[in-house]
Amino acid sequence: MERFAASCLLFVPGNRPERFEKALATDAERVCIDLEDAVPAAAKDEARATVIAALPGLPRERIAVRVNGMRTEAGLRDLLALKDAGLLPLLLVPMVESVGELAPLHAVGAPAIVPLIETANGLAAAAEIAAMEAVVAMMFGGGDLSAELGVALEWEPLAVARGQFILACARARVPAIDVPFIHVADQDGLAEEVRRAKSLGFSAKAAIHPAQVGIIQGALCPQPSDIEDARAAVQAFAAAGGQAVMFKGRMLEAPFMRRLERLAAFGESRNA
Repeated sequence: MERFAASCLLFVPGNRPERFEKALATDAERVCIDLEDAVPAAAKDEARATVIAALPGLPRERIAVRVNGMRTEAGLRDLLALKDAGLLPLLLVPMVESVGELAPLHAVGAPAIVPLIETANGLAAAAEIAAMEAVVAMMFGGGDLSAELGVALEWEPLAVARGQFILACARARVPAIDVPFIHVADQDGLAEEVRRAKSLGFSAKAAIHPAQVGIIQGALCPQPSDIEDARAAVQAFAAAGGQAVMFKGRMLEAPFMRRLERLAAFGESRNA
């Protein structure tokens, strides 16, 4: 199964093919071509054909496609068109509220799926959805959820929902992707929201403008100093025979070591 290891997912409208290469020219690890919210209803068919034509010339390892919801005709057409063309990249699936909605994706052999949890019903079923076959990550869809709750798309009103979402992802051991920050010109606000998302357990955040990519990745990608500290901590813990040991003024114990071991392993994978 494909692994999702990106820290930033940059969205680009599916009906704007001139922006595909521009998005790929950024440092975003993943570029998501959007056939859903970014495309007006009247332009769905044209956008689908445009994306099908463009995909063979784009780097598969960096591309994702957000199809329309599986409870819509447009979504089923998206899925069948990609399958018939032999093009099934990483697929983002919006408005997922039950495991049954993923059945069409399994039927066509979609290798990697990222469900978007965007409603209260979806949040209630998030743990089951996250545990489904081919789900490689989950995305928190705060825009639609905030509308359903009648609150602003801000951190505090969605704090409880984000916490529930993170726990669902943790149970299934899949990465959690946070909703985009919509105030494109507010770089300080973006940096603060990314900091909060990272502290809560999100490993990635979506972007809606190239200017957001550097801020997101700078905050979410482990820094060399963090990796080196984790590596040294792992060595110190091993030297102590796996027993609790004091390291740089903090106590290292088995529960804390799992995160440090993952961080050290990440550093090793980057050097491989």
